[in-house]
Amino acid sequence: MTMKIWKNTATLDPYTSLTKATVEAAEAEIAVVGSRPFDLDAMPQVKGVFKCGVGMDNMPMAALAERGIAVGLPSEQTRGYIFEETANYAVHLTLRMLYANVGDLYGWKKAPRDFLGDRPVLVVGAGNIGGHVARKLERLCRVVTYDAATDPPEKLWQLLPQADVVTLHIPSTAETRGFVGAKFLAAMHDGAALVNTARGPIVDEDALFEELTAGRLRAAFDVFWQEPYAGKLKALHPDPFFMSPHVASANETFLRGLASDFETFLTKIQ
Repeated sequence: MTMKIWKNTATLDPYTSLTKATVEAAEAEIAVVGSRPFDLDAMPQVKGVFKCGVGMDNMPMAALAERGIAVGLPSEQTRGYIFEETANYAVHLTLRMLYANVGDLYGWKKAPRDFLGDRPVLVVGAGNIGGHVARKLERLCRVVTYDAATDPPEKLWQLLPQADVVTLHIPSTAETRGFVGAKFLAAMHDGAALVNTARGPIVDEDALFEELTAGRLRAAFDVFWQEPYAGKLKALHPDPFFMSPHVASANETFLRGLASDFETFLTKIQ
C-alpha cells in the first residue's frame, strides 16, 4: 500500500521516487520535514514524521509522542556523514574568514598576516559537530573550546576577546535563542569573524547587522533566521557577510543514506 506523503523539503526528491507525488497536509499519512517549522495540527491522519537532518528544533516531540506518531531519523551511519561534512564545511568557512584579506590583486600588493598556526579560533559547542571542528582545526590553528554543558560562563567571556574567528555549534532552543547578542559580539575584537553552521536564531540578527555595518566584524553564515533568507543582511553579501544556502551537510553520500533511511522507515509504518 502506498502511503500519502506531505513534505516541506525537496531534499529527498533526487534520491527516491517516493517523495515525488505529494498530498495536502490534511490527507497526509507521512510527513517529510526539513529545517522549517510545520503544523502538526493540520495533519489529523499522519502516522509518521521523517526528519531530513539532525536538528530537532522544529520537531514537536511531545505532541508526536502524545498522538503515538512514529518519528524517523537519520541512521547512525547517515548521521556520521552529516556530522563530518558539516564540520568540514565549518572549517572551510573558518579558513575563508582567516584568509579574507590576503592582498590586492589589481594593485598586486600582499597584505601582512600572521602565521596560520598562531591564529586563535574559538569553537563554541563541543558536541557531535563542534568536537569534529575542533579536532580538524587543531592541525591548522590555535584552537580553544567553550561548551555550556561543561564550562563556566566566565570562560566564554575570557576567550571571546582573544579569538580571530568564533565558530558556533550549539542547538537552537528557547534558552539559546539570541545567545550571540550585542554583549557577545561586543566582546569580540576588532576585525574578528563569526561563523555559523548551526542555526540562525542563536544569533541576534539586529545586533549582528549593527556590528557588520559598523565595519568592526565580519561573518560567514550557512544558516539563517528564515530560509530562503531575504533579510537585511543579504545586502552585505559577500563581504562583510558571506552567505551560502544551508549546504553544510548536503553531500551525495549523506543524501543517498538519508533516502535509504526514509525507505526503511516507510516499511516499518506500513
